[in-house]
Amino acid sequence: MPNSSERHACGHGALAGLRVIDLSRVLAGPLCTQMLSDHGAEVIKIEPPSGDETRSLGPPFDSKGDAAYFTAVNRGKRAMVMNLSHPEGRQALLDMVKDADVLVENFIPGTMQRWGLDFEDELKPRFPKLIYCSISGFGPDGPLGGLPGYDAVLQAMCGLMSVNGDPASGPTRMGIPIVDHLTGYTALTGILLALNDRHRTGLGQRVEATLFDTALSLLVPHAANWMYSDQVPGLLGSAHPNISPYDKFQCLDGQVFLGILNDRQFAKFCAAVGLDHLVADPRFETNAVRLQHRGELRSEIEKTLAQREREKLCSDLMRAGVPVGPVNTVPEAFAQPHAQHRQMRVEQDGYRGIGVPVKLSRTPGVTGSPPPRFGQHAASVLRDAGFDQERIQRLATLGVCPVSGD
Repeated sequence: MPNSSERHACGHGALAGLRVIDLSRVLAGPLCTQMLSDHGAEVIKIEPPSGDETRSLGPPFDSKGDAAYFTAVNRGKRAMVMNLSHPEGRQALLDMVKDADVLVENFIPGTMQRWGLDFEDELKPRFPKLIYCSISGFGPDGPLGGLPGYDAVLQAMCGLMSVNGDPASGPTRMGIPIVDHLTGYTALTGILLALNDRHRTGLGQRVEATLFDTALSLLVPHAANWMYSDQVPGLLGSAHPNISPYDKFQCLDGQVFLGILNDRQFAKFCAAVGLDHLVADPRFETNAVRLQHRGELRSEIEKTLAQREREKLCSDLMRAGVPVGPVNTVPEAFAQPHAQHRQMRVEQDGYRGIGVPVKLSRTPGVTGSPPPRFGQHAASVLRDAGFDQERIQRLATLGVCPVSGD
């Protein structure tokens, strides 16, 4: 399977020919640039001398000593180290940016400006076609501007924890870094929008994605419910504030999640599990009244499903047109035959990861080379950028850009 630079040269992927400088670390930025790489962009990952912190967030670690966490968001990239606090490091970056289409960074706001690399004052005048994507916790200004932001903190601040959990657990952090994850997708969307605009105008622009904005955008439908009712959303466990029955239930051998959206599906469900009498019950005739009597409805369903085996129940209901699924563990989720059919688990050259979620018919995405070792491609990246051997050696000697034997 070709690596990212080979794909770039061969013209594979919807973003083939796009060159990306990735100064980001941890999750949101690296996930964004990995998705660009999966679809053909050439991504140069530039780490500080201390490295991307995610390399050390283990165990578990891979055979090269990098945390599994790091491998999840850095495949298909070429990597180098550069000290941007050094004048020659900053000049080297500028010389690389002249051939780049996109630059992605997630420093604390003001860092690039302090280094003389501010977009509006320095980069935009020199590189008018550059798309500059800044990812941060809160943005550069406003009451919280410039402050650091972390996924779980934003889940708390922006109300996500307040609607996740049940009365026994209290407000609970979601088990995945959902704010970081969606911020990566938000940044990707912004970059693609800016690329389309550049296609029309020939000009780049600044793209800004913040964890704060992203976290608030996740509050669907809870924010709308509150805005129109003045009722503060609360903890419903796995239930839905606007739909019933829409919750998890216990079967004989495990749990299932039942997601009934409309009256037609409710009737099909009742017929399939022998609860036909509920359809004509005034308490359950419509979703609106089912919400008012969700406790009584849950009790009726629990008694019936507790006698069923979950695999057969899910199979029968899905084929009857009723949305339901087993509450799987992570291994069970990836063991599903459909996960294999959709190519959502990747194993190659010792790398194991999640597949490409966006499927394109003519220019499908491809998972590139395994995540790079620390500083692995410095020499080849610099040579490709037009640096002669003398300058490469000077940068290495100064400690600005360590060079391995690639």
